Amino acid sequence: MASEHAVFVNFALSGDGFGLEEEREAIYALEDRLEVVLRDANVGESDGHEFGAGGATIFFYGADAEELFRVIEPVLRAADFPPTQAELRFGSIDDEDCRVDVIPLR
Repeated sequence: MASEHAVFVNFALSGDGFGLEEEREAIYALEDRLEVVLRDANVGESDGHEFGAGGATIFFYGADAEELFRVIEPVLRAADFPPTQAELRFGSIDDEDCRVDVIPLR
């Protein structure tokens, strides 16, 4: 599968570090659910997560950022610990000039 687009799902955490254990556990569980949804829809894949500086991000890659987001959006909006926003990147991650749409989720 060509992986030219990306969706970054961002979370605000308590404090200015790695957040509370409950927040991290909720994000891990959400990431697991999203991996299953993406696998079933065959539109992309998860590429891990990052925590720090009061925030967290889960990374998703696939051929079409809009399709990736369409598939994961219902799960994101129903999450126990919802993300603050999703960044849809239309182009290679190395392309600083690619289109980026930011969608608020809270």
